[in-house]
Amino acid sequence: MKPVHDMGVAELAAALKSRALSSREATQALLGRIAAHDKSLGAFLHVDADGALARAAAADALLAAGHGGALTGIPLAHKDIYVTADMPTTAGSKILAGYRSPFDATVVARLNAAGTVSLGKLNCDEFAMGSANENSAFFPANNPWDLSRVPGGSSGGSAVAVAARLVPGVTGTDTGGSIRQPASFTGITGIKPTYGVCSRYGMIAFASSLDQAGPMARSAEDCALLLSAMSGFDERDATSVNQPPQDFHAQMLAAREGATAAQPLKGLRIGLPREFFPAGLSADVNAAVRAGLAELEKLGATLVDVSLPRTELAIPVYYIIAPAEASSNLSRFDGVKFGHRAAKYDDLLDMYKKTRAEGFGAEVKRRIMIGTYVLSHGYYDAYYLQAQKLRRMIADDFQQCFTQCDVIAGPVAPTVAWKHGEGKDDPTQAYLADIFTLPGSLAGLPGMSVPVGTGAGGLPVGLQLIGNYFKEGQLLHAAHALQQATDWHTRAPAGI
Repeated sequence: MKPVHDMGVAELAAALKSRALSSREATQALLGRIAAHDKSLGAFLHVDADGALARAAAADALLAAGHGGALTGIPLAHKDIYVTADMPTTAGSKILAGYRSPFDATVVARLNAAGTVSLGKLNCDEFAMGSANENSAFFPANNPWDLSRVPGGSSGGSAVAVAARLVPGVTGTDTGGSIRQPASFTGITGIKPTYGVCSRYGMIAFASSLDQAGPMARSAEDCALLLSAMSGFDERDATSVNQPPQDFHAQMLAAREGATAAQPLKGLRIGLPREFFPAGLSADVNAAVRAGLAELEKLGATLVDVSLPRTELAIPVYYIIAPAEASSNLSRFDGVKFGHRAAKYDDLLDMYKKTRAEGFGAEVKRRIMIGTYVLSHGYYDAYYLQAQKLRRMIADDFQQCFTQCDVIAGPVAPTVAWKHGEGKDDPTQAYLADIFTLPGSLAGLPGMSVPVGTGAGGLPVGLQLIGNYFKEGQLLHAAHALQQATDWHTRAPAGI
């Protein structure tokens, strides 16, 4: 039998179900791996070893009694943007250092109910604001393929934990690319479902009309299993889509109508927006993405040229709407009811100022100020209202594309992972790296990153697949077919 750390979610589930392995044994093995490697990686902000072993023992009892489900006993970890009752939650910020929630986020609660074993909380950019995991208030996470490079963000710790084989699956969140971009940079698979498919209740809000939960794991099959447990209607979230529970794993396997064993993607039309392949796209990323597309063609898919003409507007639109929503959402962090409070202050206003100055990092302050500005009297119509109109047009561009194709494909990011510290003097450079992920986020569409090889320095490259609303099963099917025919998703960093 393979070592535990070499097993993905589906493989580990099979081993647990057959009783070839116990959840406690798997949990102990992964806790040992975290202890041995995470000091150099920086993936975890909190490890709950005792709690994890207790949960594993409970899972083993269920499995022994024949009552286990598809995920019973599977060790996972959660991005520290989800509140958890039994572990601290910080959102990667000093302003929430030491905070413990009285309840679990819905996504966490559902995975707990499915019998998973939570090992701890994962590092992230502060309040999910960043593309490199360098904005964490505690320490940066390092890309396991090259420790001198960023893992992407904001779900950087989540990506590192899976890529370094510390845990088989994790939760992430994606506001403008925060699942897809770190998945691409670290060679793993991640999916952002349609906005509203997963509950945002208990997810610390950045931009409420954009934030969405999703899984990150080794393979599309692993992601399908996790997403099935995470998703579903939640009456406590006003933006939750009221639809029956979905079995994305079954959808993934069933989406083969008209296909053959040799060509499982026969009949699938994949659109290639010309705007996703600009002159500025790095040659190594372009080559890897083209290799992935060639494999999809071999599997029966047809490539179609399409256009998303407003792609270049996604960055200015996003960086008006997201900061505007952040300035409102983060107003609750004022030192009154929870979290950090300045030790010395003269009056209430002084307490607010000093608490927020001490507790928030530079990027969070920057986005709060931008957001407050664009919402202020005299600027709302000129900026925020215009951005919302353009957002609608960007969504309309996608619907026009879907009259010509079933799935849209392209790169996740213009380059491979960059070195720590690059671009810190100019934050707009990191913003520009999200050019291919932001349009889908603004439209609320499902999207995923699938490994398709390596670029400069042997660093991973991801292929982005974007589907129409509620077509997660179709995306997962395409990704699964690609992964059944290739081994890019099985490759692991050397020396870890």
